[in-house]
Amino acid sequence: MIKSVLIANRGEIACRVIRTARHLGIRTVAVYSDADAHAPHAALADDSVRIGPPPAAESYLLGKRIIEAAKHTGAEAIHPGYGFLSENADFAEAVIKAGLIWVGPPPSAIRTMGLKDAAKSLMMAANVPTTPGYLGEDQSPNTLRAEAEKIGFPVLIKAVAGGGGKGMRRCEQASEFADALESCRREAKSAFGDDHVLLEKWITNPRHIEVQVFGDNHGNHVHLFERDCTLQRRHQKVIEEAPAPGMDEATRDAICTAAVRAAKAVDYVGAGTVEFIADGSAQLDADKIWFMEMNTRLQVEHPVTEMITGVDLVEWQLRVASGEPLPKKQDDLSITGWAMEARLYAENPSTGFLPSVGRLDVLALPDGGRVDTGVKAGGKVSPFYDPMISKLISHGVSRDEARSRLATACDNVVTYPVQNNAGFLARLLREQAFADADVTTGYIGDHLDRLCTRPTATEEGLGAAASLLFAQEQNDHHAEQRGAASVWSTLSGFRLSAPANNEAHIHLDGEPRDVTLLDHQPYSTRLFDQDGDVILVEKGWPFLVSLPVHTPEDELDSASGTITSPMPGSVTSIAVEQGASIKKGDLLITLEAMKMEHALKAPFDGVITELLASVGDQLPEGTKLLTMTPVTEA
Repeated sequence: MIKSVLIANRGEIACRVIRTARHLGIRTVAVYSDADAHAPHAALADDSVRIGPPPAAESYLLGKRIIEAAKHTGAEAIHPGYGFLSENADFAEAVIKAGLIWVGPPPSAIRTMGLKDAAKSLMMAANVPTTPGYLGEDQSPNTLRAEAEKIGFPVLIKAVAGGGGKGMRRCEQASEFADALESCRREAKSAFGDDHVLLEKWITNPRHIEVQVFGDNHGNHVHLFERDCTLQRRHQKVIEEAPAPGMDEATRDAICTAAVRAAKAVDYVGAGTVEFIADGSAQLDADKIWFMEMNTRLQVEHPVTEMITGVDLVEWQLRVASGEPLPKKQDDLSITGWAMEARLYAENPSTGFLPSVGRLDVLALPDGGRVDTGVKAGGKVSPFYDPMISKLISHGVSRDEARSRLATACDNVVTYPVQNNAGFLARLLREQAFADADVTTGYIGDHLDRLCTRPTATEEGLGAAASLLFAQEQNDHHAEQRGAASVWSTLSGFRLSAPANNEAHIHLDGEPRDVTLLDHQPYSTRLFDQDGDVILVEKGWPFLVSLPVHTPEDELDSASGTITSPMPGSVTSIAVEQGASIKKGDLLITLEAMKMEHALKAPFDGVITELLASVGDQLPEGTKLLTMTPVTEA
């Protein structure tokens, strides 16, 4: 067994690997950037090494520096986690050449499966069904458009070196192809350093089914059944579950056997995931499920497989890397119950899921179920990395039980002042269509406005929050409790001697509101107090309740003609010039944050009167980009 391992990653996956390694008696080494100097993964490991400044390109993506850290600390092996260098074949080779153990598949398998076009060709030779598409070397825009027309719209433009939902664009018609191709290539170049693309036929009612596979150095390969990752936004998984609903045994056997064939075709070793797209217009059928790609690493959603099989996949990775055979044979593996996972992100659904960065003054995660996290209260969500806060995982005897438990877990998430997507996740889990397993990968996009609209706070909740505000003013027992406890406390079921008329004037998210105090009534919804204000949390959605001490100044917004950066990011393109006349909805500026592009469009017809941004600018949130003057008809 390996005696020591360096984890070449950060956040929740680094903490996850450290926990299993510690259980096995393996010494752990963490690496961290300056932004993560006080991060939980750096503190949790037995040893830690600084590897550079915050940008990933100057720290977590510097393979040479990571290998030096492993040698310096005496680590025998390197576990890459997921993301960063986990699917970098050159890095894997360098690790092996340095005399270290690579906790992952052979570099040859990474290289073969990392390029989507080569992988599809190999799968076709291995009798694994693949989607119709174009894999050619000719990458000229004219050729790609002609091939797209042959395939038939809609088509999916996909970076051959892509992953994680980046470098992908759905194109509905020929007139959109040129812009979609350019945007896809630009994002792919930024994220992966390679702007080559392939084309695939877009399946009209797609479901995303993937199979967990595992191989060892003794020629053994098994699958650990399937996961359903259909609920996605911009090709990024949101909710994952195992097993897949509607999967009969015959179809399961066909898809899982095909996944094992795919693994054997590249002499795969370690943990991997074979991803398929299925026609969800009717019952799942083996004849309507096609190979998309293989991820040659541990997946973000691996906990749901662990929950239904009772297998610790990280332990298997470490054992296989140590030269041991797989701990179980195929006949020893079975499914027990149902599991679901929700990805909790620092983002604001009400503003188009813009990343929310900053200090986590408050972090309240649910007590029940499994929570994999790599942040802590008082820590920071950095603009340099993926904004994941944690993964919430539930298990139940039935799918409905797992779904209900996960929705309740999302209800009980609170972060402040950093925003999160818990309310959106809770609502999504309670959608009747999802309860009926009647969704496709486009479901979120098709219902985005409704899913992201914050609900109205209940009168009962506002009354309870207002009562707590008055209790704080009176400096009663609860105010004393707040002062003696940590910055935030969960308060419920409190009592208050209310004013005679039982009415109160408050501010709800800065807007005046009259409410009836909740007098002598217990209240179970979560209330958090901070600096004299109250955060009311209802089904994962936060509301700021305060007394009208002052009225916040009006801030400039797009209606005033001033366009500002809605999040930290870099300017990737500018579509207008000073003095240009533009129409409402025209593209103004494209920003990139978290390696995803965000288009800023004109809020009305007008003229650009001032242009302050330049391509390549790195901007903090709120930076003034341009001003425009409305044009009205005479």
